[in-house]
Amino acid sequence: MTETIECAVVGAGVVGLAITRALAEKGHEVVVLESAETIGSGISSRNSEVIHAGIYYPKDSLKARFCVRGRKLIYDYLASHGIEHRRCGKLIVAADDRQVASLEDLKRRGEANGVDDLTLLDPAAVAELEPALRITGALLSPSTGILDSHSYMLSLRGDAEARGAAVALLSPVLGGHIEDTGIVLHVGGTEPMDLACSRVVNAAGLGAQKVGASLDGLPPETIPRQYISKGNYFHLTGRPPFQRLVYPVPDSASLGVHYTLDLGGQGKFGPDVQWIDEINYDVDPGRADAFYAAIRHYWPGLPDGTLQPGYAGIRPKLVGPGEPPADFVIQGPDVHGVTGLINLYGIESPGLTSSLAIGEAVAGMLQ
Repeated sequence: MTETIECAVVGAGVVGLAITRALAEKGHEVVVLESAETIGSGISSRNSEVIHAGIYYPKDSLKARFCVRGRKLIYDYLASHGIEHRRCGKLIVAADDRQVASLEDLKRRGEANGVDDLTLLDPAAVAELEPALRITGALLSPSTGILDSHSYMLSLRGDAEARGAAVALLSPVLGGHIEDTGIVLHVGGTEPMDLACSRVVNAAGLGAQKVGASLDGLPPETIPRQYISKGNYFHLTGRPPFQRLVYPVPDSASLGVHYTLDLGGQGKFGPDVQWIDEINYDVDPGRADAFYAAIRHYWPGLPDGTLQPGYAGIRPKLVGPGEPPADFVIQGPDVHGVTGLINLYGIESPGLTSSLAIGEAVAGMLQ
């Protein structure tokens, strides 16, 4: 059986839902195809739920542009839709004098990206905000926050459906082929079908490369290699030690083991970086030793035995160990030559913060 639809979005994570909402708002007929039984059950369900300011990313990169634009959009959206969130702020902390210079570099980079509320603090000023920290300096980002990401995704879905979009769960894309009139997707599930589409957005997250490779007629050289990075989180027992998020000065591989908290007041540390060959979400309790050592660089008072295994998230990296961070990849016909097809690869952090901005951009590309 072959059905016809104007737009298909592959993947009902937070980015796929934001794109679906943006397309539906512009009057397009849209169905989002999700292989799982619920929305947002992959990358979107396993992150720190942080609204990032846009500090870390190179000027004019997609990550910088979408994070700064997305932060404004998401705060407005959360407020207007009554979704719980908190603009709690964040401290990026230096453990020694050498790292203080890195804070100055981060401030300049953030300001170049349009983050205009950053403040350098000395140890005395930090002690007034967070007495438990023992550091040589910090960069305060007041516009960093946290949100209820599950409620956010439910709201995106509701907005899209109210404008006529449909969400098809347990509907994996098994393949497809390019025709002169559009793209035909082979959709599995309990009622397999072919879906003829004039526009397709591949927002499948960890499965984006697999979906791309399954489309007969898409040049394989346009599909970047995927590396899988696992990040483990440990929950902190007892009362939260900080009122704000606390991040160490980042290294070349990651933002470091940082402190976040959820809207219920549960403190947690993570993620670390663990390169893996196959997806699994088990948290090895033995990794806590490295967490204690990393955290005590800025919180020496962390008591023994207070870190408990929490959860793990997986990031779809486009570069491997030791390589510089990669930007988001959002490919249109100018790259791969297929009319009506947009492929999104490597949409990791700050994908949650950037989601509405990515939706806005992709909808514009398909106009």
